[in-house]
Formats: sequence, C-alpha cells, structure tokens
Amino acid sequence: MKRRSFMALAAAPAVAPLLTSCSGDTNRMEVFSWWTDSGEADGLAELERLYSEAHPDVEFVNAAADESVDRAKDTLATRLQESADPPDSFQEHAGEGLADHIDNGAVEDLSGLYTSQGWNDVMHPGLMENLTRRGGIYGVPVNIHRANLLWYNPSILEQARLEVPQTWSELVEQDAKLSDQGIATLSIGSARTRLHLLETVLLGELGAETYTGLWDGTVGWQTAEVVDAVETFGAVIEVTNIDDAATDVQTQLNRLVDGTAAYTVTGDYAHRYLTVDAGKVFNTDYSVAETPGSVGVFDYLSDVFTLPTGAKHVDNAEAWLTVCGSVDGQDAFNTVNGSLPARIDTDRSLYTDYQAWNLGQWLDESTVVVPSAAHGVAARADWISVIETLVDEYVHNGDASAFVDGVALAYQNTRS
Repeated sequence: MKRRSFMALAAAPAVAPLLTSCSGDTNRMEVFSWWTDSGEADGLAELERLYSEAHPDVEFVNAAADESVDRAKDTLATRLQESADPPDSFQEHAGEGLADHIDNGAVEDLSGLYTSQGWNDVMHPGLMENLTRRGGIYGVPVNIHRANLLWYNPSILEQARLEVPQTWSELVEQDAKLSDQGIATLSIGSARTRLHLLETVLLGELGAETYTGLWDGTVGWQTAEVVDAVETFGAVIEVTNIDDAATDVQTQLNRLVDGTAAYTVTGDYAHRYLTVDAGKVFNTDYSVAETPGSVGVFDYLSDVFTLPTGAKHVDNAEAWLTVCGSVDGQDAFNTVNGSLPARIDTDRSLYTDYQAWNLGQWLDESTVVVPSAAHGVAARADWISVIETLVDEYVHNGDASAFVDGVALAYQNTRS
C-alpha cells in the first residue's frame, strides 16, 4: 500500500512489552465513558455484548457518566488523581486529548498489545500517527468521526435555486435570498459548536497544511492570512441564528429538517440522530457535503479506550481493549453509531448511504487527514477552553486582531 498524504502531530510508533499483571477481584471490569446518548450508548452496548459473550464470568460495569463531556472528564480526573480509584478502562479522544494523561503517567503504553493483535498494520496510518507519543501507543480507537461536514436541507436549496457553496463567501452570499424567505442560512449551537465552526472555516480558508500548523505551533496565529480567515468566520456568524442559538446538537439539527435553516456544521454523529431518532431519510430530508474549501480533506476525531495505571483488573481490561480493536467490535459499534471504523480491513459492505460516502473518503489514499482541535485531537483541553471563551468574545466584539492575539498568548501560557 502506498503511503497516504497526512497532516500529523506525533512521532513514529515503537514496541513495548504486553502488560499481563492483574490484581483485585478478577470477576469485574469497569469501563468509564460519557456515552449516554442513543447512538453511542447503543454502540457501547454492542461492545459490552461481545465482551460478555467472550467472558461470561466477568461482571461488566458500565460506568458511563450521564453528564456533559467536560463534566465527565472532571469526574474522571478526580478518580485518577485525588481518589486513586481508576476504572479499568476509560474513554478519551485520540491525539492531544490523551496528552495530559500520558504526561501524568495515568495511562499505560499499549504497544505490546498492538503487536500481539497485529494492529499496527490494520489501523489507519493517519490515526496511528496521532495515537503515538514518546514512542508509545496509549489508546485503542473504536471509531472515526468527521468534523468538516456541511449538513443541508435539499428542499430548501431546490426551492431557492441554490447550490451547495464551495467557499464560505458563497455561503454568506446566499443569506440574502434565504433570509428573504424567513430561513436562517446556518443553524448554530453552543460554545463548542461555534469552535467547531471556526475550525472548519479556518480549514477552508487556509488549507490543510496551514490549518494544521496553527495547532502544532509551526504557523503563527498573528498573521494577516489568519486574521482574514477569522474575519470570514465573523461574516459566517452574521448569517447564523446566533441570537437564538440551539442549546444542543439535536435542536441545531431539528432546525435543518423542519425547514427553518438551510445548513448546519456538525460532526457525523448527526447522521445517526437524523436517521434513527428523527426518522428522516438521507438525500431526501437531509444531505451532506464537505464544509466549504475542504474537498479532499478529512478533519477527524476518534474515541479511544485506555489502560489506566493502577487499574485493578488488568487482564480483563486488556480483553476489553482487544474487543474494541477487533473487526467484530469495530463493525458492531460503528454500524449502529453512524461513525466509521478505525481499522482499514473491516467489512465495507456494512456501511451504506452517508457512511459509505464517508468511508470511501476516509480510505482514499489521496485524502489528506487533519486533526480536529475542537474535539481534542489537535489541541489540549486547557488551550481549547481559553479559545472557547475568546470565540464568545469575538462573536460579540468582532475584533479579529484581539482574538488571534488572545489565542497566541493562550498557546504560550498553556505550554509554559
């Protein structure tokens, strides 16, 4: 297989011994996650089913936190740091989402497990580069999500005689016709949604290489090109329903299919909600395209499971991670969740409609893979938290220069 084109943020993998020690009650295995919404909860249930079928004597404890991702991570941090009571495995985001845990010695190197399972050759190479740090591999991915997606209502575009915009300026220009019909051009949601939108505007305006450089420190934020891109983001915000923003992704998507908004930008978890929960039909009630300016680029995020340092049931946890990384586990999870497998050798025939389109791009060797910042792959949580605040300030004051100054300063402060 020829090498794909990637924008990566990490070093090359290494091999370490497989961990085999075990302590505590061997008939228990606790998994911590924030998967309580329907698609993710259903996917987790599928993984639990496969695990329990293979290990019927082990009690599977689903410790999913029914709270926001940020609050769930706070709960996890307390267990890892203050209580010294780690679960046997916990969910995190690939890339920089794992960085603090690795730096704090809170997770074990899984290189040996990768070697024994043959995963180095079957996990997507672009993902592997962002799972590896300091010569170790610290998470087993169960899925791939995509961030640079523009969901739209085909009927609205047809009635307004509009085409899916190829640039962000084209989307802004469509507002004149859509607003005359009482339709919001772009449905928007909470703070993380706005950061997600900023990410896709930066990607479309700057290109994959410059976009990636903003997050890995090789490209400065305080340049005229970046300021222009941020100002484009400001223009996009002007054609959203910012004064009546949704409080959750579901409401954000409902406005798309009820005909009150033409477009929205969110991840591919939208497909599961729209198809299963909302009962809508792909390419009839809703459709999707790459966000403007990002054709040929895949802005990805991935959920991984870990082996925490000090886990009480190491053997059981390794068996869980083996299920997560298996072909059966990946297909069982992703076919019900609407996401994609991290492996490149799963059964492609199981993925239809939107997933077939998306999987084809993920596996295309010409696709450039870049890491999502809003979802923890490209940037650490402390920096992203500051950027979210700066985005909120920018939405209200429109000062692009102050925004990039603040982002650059936050980068320095969170690295010092």
